Order: sequence, then C-alpha cells, then structure tokens
Amino acid sequence: MSDTTMNEHESEVLDRVILRFAGDSGDGMQLVGDQFTNVSALFGNDLATFPDFPAEIRAPAGTLAGVSAFQVQISDHDILTPGDAPNVLVAMNPAALKANVATLPPGATVIVNVDAFEERNLTKAGYDVNPLTDGSLSAYTVYEVPMTSITTEVSKDAGVKPRDAERSKNFFALGLICWLYTRPIDGTAEWIKSKYEGKFLVMEANLRALKAGYHFGETAELFASSFEVRPATLEPGEYVNITGNTATAWGLIAAAKQSGLPLFLGTYPITPASDILHELSKHKEFGVRTFQAEDEIAGIGAALGAAFGGALGVTTTSGPGVDLKAEMMGLGVSLELPLLIINIQRGGPSTGLPTKTEQADLLHAMYGRHGESPLPIVAAKTPSHCFEATIEAVRLAVKYRTPVILLSDGYLANGTEPWRLPDVADLPIIDPDFASGPNHIDEAGNEVFWPYVRDETTLARPWAPPGLAGLEHRIGGLEKADGSGNVSYDGDNHERMTRLRAAKIAGIANDIPPTDVDDEDGHADVLVVGWGSTYGAIAAGVRRVRARGHKVAHAHLVHLNPFPADLGDVLGRYRRVLVPEVNMGQLSRLLRAEYLVDVVSFTQLKGIPFRAASMESAILELIRTEDAGDGRSDAVTSSVGGTPVDGTVPADGKVSR
Repeated sequence: MSDTTMNEHESEVLDRVILRFAGDSGDGMQLVGDQFTNVSALFGNDLATFPDFPAEIRAPAGTLAGVSAFQVQISDHDILTPGDAPNVLVAMNPAALKANVATLPPGATVIVNVDAFEERNLTKAGYDVNPLTDGSLSAYTVYEVPMTSITTEVSKDAGVKPRDAERSKNFFALGLICWLYTRPIDGTAEWIKSKYEGKFLVMEANLRALKAGYHFGETAELFASSFEVRPATLEPGEYVNITGNTATAWGLIAAAKQSGLPLFLGTYPITPASDILHELSKHKEFGVRTFQAEDEIAGIGAALGAAFGGALGVTTTSGPGVDLKAEMMGLGVSLELPLLIINIQRGGPSTGLPTKTEQADLLHAMYGRHGESPLPIVAAKTPSHCFEATIEAVRLAVKYRTPVILLSDGYLANGTEPWRLPDVADLPIIDPDFASGPNHIDEAGNEVFWPYVRDETTLARPWAPPGLAGLEHRIGGLEKADGSGNVSYDGDNHERMTRLRAAKIAGIANDIPPTDVDDEDGHADVLVVGWGSTYGAIAAGVRRVRARGHKVAHAHLVHLNPFPADLGDVLGRYRRVLVPEVNMGQLSRLLRAEYLVDVVSFTQLKGIPFRAASMESAILELIRTEDAGDGRSDAVTSSVGGTPVDGTVPADGKVSR
C-alpha cells in the first residue's frame, strides 16, 4: 500500500462524528484541526468547527491554562453546530485530557499521547495518580499511542534533532485520525511541502510524522476498524471552507466592488478581529488599502476621514476598542457619513476573556455613545453569513449616510463551515449616488450646494467628496443648521436635527426584509427568538424538539436597529417567547421595552457557545410550562450554568419561578 492509499479493509459507516484535538498551546492543535477540516471539506462532508484558544498568549507548558483545543463535527447531512460532546478526544498531554474529559459522553474514544504521561506533566496538570492506570477512564475506550517516541524515531535518519522532531507529533496525530476516519493524506502532504519549502528538516519531520501516524493506524492492530463518514448532499455549486473573519473580509471587498468605492480599513489589532486586517492586506489588487494605526481612536479616525474623501471607510475591533471609538462614532453620526464599525465580540468586561466568545455588546451598540445618536445594527448569524451581513451593513451605511455597526463574535470569527460561492450577478448593487451639482437656491437666487438637504425618502444628506467644483462645504462635530450645514446653537434647530437623524435610522425598517419565521404549520405556541451566533444551537434545538413531536417556531434577527417593521406583530402571535443569548438578557430587555412582550430569557456566560442539548431542554421546559397553563413570567438558565435576566440562578437548569 502506498503512503496515501485509502484503507482496503472494511470500514464502519457513520453518519457523523465529533472530534476534538487538544494539547498544549505550542502543540499545533489549531493547525492540525484546520487541516483535518480542509481534508473533510474537500471530501464533501458538511462540517462545523469550534477553535478553543487559551486566554494566555503563552501559558506555562503542560498546564491547564495553556490547553488549546479544536473541535470539528463532520457529517453526511446538513448540520448546524460543531457538536455538543466529542465522540473522539485526541489528548496530547495530561492537561489536555483533564481539561476536556468532562465533555465526553460515556463510550467516547480517547486517544492519548502516552509518552507525555510522565510524573512531571501529571503534576503540572494536577493529577495525583496517572489517570491511565487508576480506572478513572473506565467509561471510555482509551488508546495509548506513543506519538512522541515514534515521531522522533522516524525522523532520526533524516538528521532531525529529537527536540525538533518532537514538535511534529501533532502531524502524527493527524495522520492517525486521517486513517481512522478514512481521510486521504495526499493533500496534507502537499500542503506541508508548500508551507515549509526551504526548511527541509522541518518539512521532512512533519511529512514523516504524518505518514507514520497513518501507517500506525494500519499496522498496529490497535483499532477494531476504521470509520467512514460519506459526503453530504449539498446544493450544487463551488464550495470553499471559510471562517467568519475571512467571510467578513471578502464581504467588504465585494461591497466595495458593488459600490465602485475604494476600500479603506483603518484599524488597530485586537483579538479576535485581527484576521480581517490580515486577510484584507492580501488583496491590494482589488483597490484595498489597510492602515494599522497606533491606537483604536486613530484607526476609526482614519476610516472616517476616508469616508469624507469618498471611500468605503471601515474599522474593525472588539469590545474594548468600541469603548475607545465611541466619540468618533458620534462624530460620524453628526457628519452623516457612511462608516462601518465591525465589532467581533469577546468575553468582557475590560480584557475579560479575550479568546472566548460572548455576545454582550448589543446594548453597547445601541446606546454606547453620548447624546441621541442612534445607529443601524446588523448581526451575522453563521461564519458564512458574515459575508452577506457585511454587504448589507455597507448597503445601509452608503444609502443612508450613517455609521453602521456590524456585530460578529469570536465563535463566528474563528469557526468554519462550507460556503457555496455566490454568483456575482446576484450580489446587490450599492449606489453611492454622489452629489453632482447645486441643490438649493439661496435668497439671492443663486444655485448653491447645501450639505444637509435631505432625500425625501431616505432622509439621507448628499455625499460630496472634496475636490468637486461648486460642492465646497464645511462639516464638523458642532451641531449644523438644517439644510445649510452652518454651525448652529439654536435649540429648536438642534431638536429638529436630532429628530431627523433618529427618523432616518427608524425609516430603515421599511427597507429591510420582514421577520423570517420558521413555523412549520403556523400552529406553534412557543417562538424562539435569537440573534447572532446562537443561530446554530437554536436551529438544532428546534429540530430536536420537533422530532419529539412538539410544535415550536424560530425567528432569528439580523437587523437589530431598527427591528423589522413586523416584529411586534410576529411576537404577538405566540403565547410564549424564548430568547437565548450569550449575555445577561440584552435582547430580552429591548423586546420587552419596545413591544411590551413578557419574553423568557435563557442565558449563559461561559465563554463558549450554547449546546444544542441545552437549547432543546430550555424549549421543552417552556413548552411544558405552557401546556400546564402557567401564565407566570419565567426565566430559564442553561444546563451548563447561566443567569436568567431576573437574576435568579436555579441550580438544575429548569424554569425558575
């Protein structure tokens, strides 16, 4: 058999599998997770991933704080999440095992790098006794594989030093998993050759480790069989495996092309938003200009200046950066210029959990500026949807001459899924409709240009980049007189301008789609309303509840300010409304205030996404409450520990009263 030939013996066919690679932050778990994902995507599986980074940049090796993990679910059918509990855990050291074993269901497979289970590493991980010998793993099928020693042995005659060879053990693990799940390794071998071209010893060590892991699966007779997850049936088209941040970057490029505007990104690096800068910097051939500023304020200031100059101005950040950008966002409201602020949310407050996910910046996006300064808010719901959401946010910014906030989060930003490339002809045209001449007759009968004359339909003011003869004008942060744009301190004018700016944003409700409600026959009593990255878990939970014979509806909001014009009517059709959020109930507060609907809040703040099983339990509990005829207001907490909006914390994950 050649190095890369698929298994000749029979394989057990599975409809899906959830794998989790875990090791020290220097063990390359994200790298091999990405490669396994890419191989599976090329194989034709549907998939979803969850990279789980340690919060510290370089925690002490072998400690729980330094564990990095990558979870991926592959399937032969449509899936919505990276899975609740791994079927297979690959643990490169004791800390990786200890940090992840609690997530495993009984009967799961555990593959450990037995070479790492020595006394020093066990102590650093907090083990008093070796878990491989004390019976504590009896609920699982455990395979002890000497990954480190085999890797160093196969690299020896290539001249690779043992310490250098040891770093390639992650590719041994990848080769083994590729054999176990009937994945070819040809593509990965070519990738290694390309990535490490010019670094012969590194390339050779990784190639030898990959092949050694693959052949170990074939020859060790450790496993009863290999497994096969066949390709999924997907809509015809060309697919790529894409992360949310990459989809966002591509969405910006597409929006710039569809609008004919040069794209300018002014930003400051911050986790987990920095990859958008990295991706855009590769595409200067599309007229993209990226500027890494000295701080967050300079980044948004440059983007706003670019918008004044007639470009598509964009700034990217996370929660702490939004704090710093708030004053410049207010200036954008006053100037009424197109500007896109992309917030990749993370755990807070302050530095908080910089590598973990959260969606707790909604109220910040709504109200986190001084004065009356409403902005449109658009939220992406899946990694691939970041592309579509980005284009929509740009459309609103350009058409309505306003800053727009686009909300994503760490889960979407780093997660991946297959995405069918859209037909460019189907993308919306975004017309900047620049001012072309005078728009007002002054008292002397002269044709002049006024910067705050408004479109009767959109209430947007004209966009006149500098350098156009006859369109000279002055704008700034001081309040402007309606129409002329002259500085005005008049109270009546200030109220008029404030209400005009608010009415412009509110009017966007007439330019966005109605609420998309998934209600199979229109007879459900319970509606689940979500936003952002809760989409996958909610949709999966709804599927499970329906499979049990219950009726439940699901609506997922992309436009959060303004809400869809029909949202109040939609909410009023259902007796109970459940709102799951990875925060303390921020959308719940907005819905209660806006529509006087007694929604039920279901929350968690663990730095991880909801699990589909938790969502299923919460929906079923609300249905039971409804069936029992209990009309009292309830709050639900997640089974992994969460806080309902009213502050009570039931210990059992049930409806609290």
